[in-house]
Amino acid sequence: RDTGASLERVWQLHPAAAEPDVVYAGTEPAALYRSEDRGESFALVRPLWEHPTRSRWVPGGGGEGLHTVVTDRRDPKAVTVAVSTAGVFRTADGGASWAPANSGVSAVFLPDPDPEFGQCVHKVAQDPVDPDRLYLQNHWGVYRSDDGGGHWTDIGEGLPSTFGFAAAAHPHHGGTAYVFPINADADRVPAGHRCRVFRTADAGRSWEPLSAGLPQQDHYGTVLRDALCTDDADPAGVYFGNRNGEVYASADDGDSWEQLASHLPDVLCVRAAVIG
Repeated sequence: RDTGASLERVWQLHPAAAEPDVVYAGTEPAALYRSEDRGESFALVRPLWEHPTRSRWVPGGGGEGLHTVVTDRRDPKAVTVAVSTAGVFRTADGGASWAPANSGVSAVFLPDPDPEFGQCVHKVAQDPVDPDRLYLQNHWGVYRSDDGGGHWTDIGEGLPSTFGFAAAAHPHHGGTAYVFPINADADRVPAGHRCRVFRTADAGRSWEPLSAGLPQQDHYGTVLRDALCTDDADPAGVYFGNRNGEVYASADDGDSWEQLASHLPDVLCVRAAVIG
């Protein structure tokens, strides 16, 4: 109530990996909230809200949103968040202090293309096998960190475009991740107008297109940042939805696909869960 801001949108609800009762919420305006009673009540994480760089955060095209929260099953005090457009920030002390974590990530739209903060990060995905390994889909660029965000390496070579929104990691195979390339800023549709998920099995050193069962001509279904996910089956299920109102699923790590739904409104978020 004393922040002078009003809640516009909840971007992310994230159950903490190491604390069963803790849930984080990322919002717009960019803020992080923490619940210690499974979501019954939330408290603002003030050190991030009052971060010294905050006055220089600039909203992205979709608003100033804290859209990604990543926690560490080994350490409940370690939390990483992503903000559009402020970049990645992380804490090692449970939120008492925060530091930018964008070394190696470019911001080609800024006067300084390699700033400490200000990157337009679209999504961050954690490798469940190695929690220190993170994948980042930037406004332009796909990156990997092997040290929890301390430094990022460009892994976009081999993709038809390094622009995109979504990223997801395989639940069991370390080094395997998925992205959905988009043409460009002004043409935000699938690269080449073909519906293709791209998979790496070697932490981004190479990429392969996955298109069996997906439309390959004149396709314009953009996949947004929260509309690509995996389950924890073996082989893994991979799922995505798009702005055409379609949902696709793979039951074999992404090798082949089938359509689950069509004629829906814009699909903003897809999540898989075991029921029962």
